[in-house]
Amino acid sequence: MPDKTSPGKVYNVLFLCTSNSARSIMAEAILDREGRPRFRAFSAGSHPAGRINPYALDLLKQVNHPTAALHCKSWELFAEPGAPKMDFVFTLCDKAAGEVCPAWPGQPMSAHWPFEDPSDFAGPEAEKRALFARVYGYIANRISIFISLPIASLDRLSLQKRLDEIGTRQPEPA
Repeated sequence: MPDKTSPGKVYNVLFLCTSNSARSIMAEAILDREGRPRFRAFSAGSHPAGRINPYALDLLKQVNHPTAALHCKSWELFAEPGAPKMDFVFTLCDKAAGEVCPAWPGQPMSAHWPFEDPSDFAGPEAEKRALFARVYGYIANRISIFISLPIASLDRLSLQKRLDEIGTRQPEPA
């Protein structure tokens, strides 16, 4: 549970997807830019792809996100001793939501915010790029709602309800 006694608390947020190559990477980049200084973003996958999807990387560069520090990583990295303590963990795809996650130190709040995987789209390049942009907008919209929550003033049950509601909202582009 987030620390209600620290007004300057920085909340660590982990976004999970199976391959950590598109949706979770985009979420990390979005929160890292939009949520600072209150939030610190991370992403990982249960079976990391080894490289960021080139369409996701191109899109992030086009909308001026720093990308040099972004890379695919395993979620096990965040369950190891000495890993940053997460305050929130969000799964962004059905596959990762159904897997058994590691035990996260500190019992972070968690929720499932599903988005279709634009990496799975097989069609014309223009349509693929448009789908990546649309999913990026959906993720940005949910993150915007999340960072506007009065986290410190909500009890754990109320906060969990709000996090779950964000994940069930119909996607709206940012």
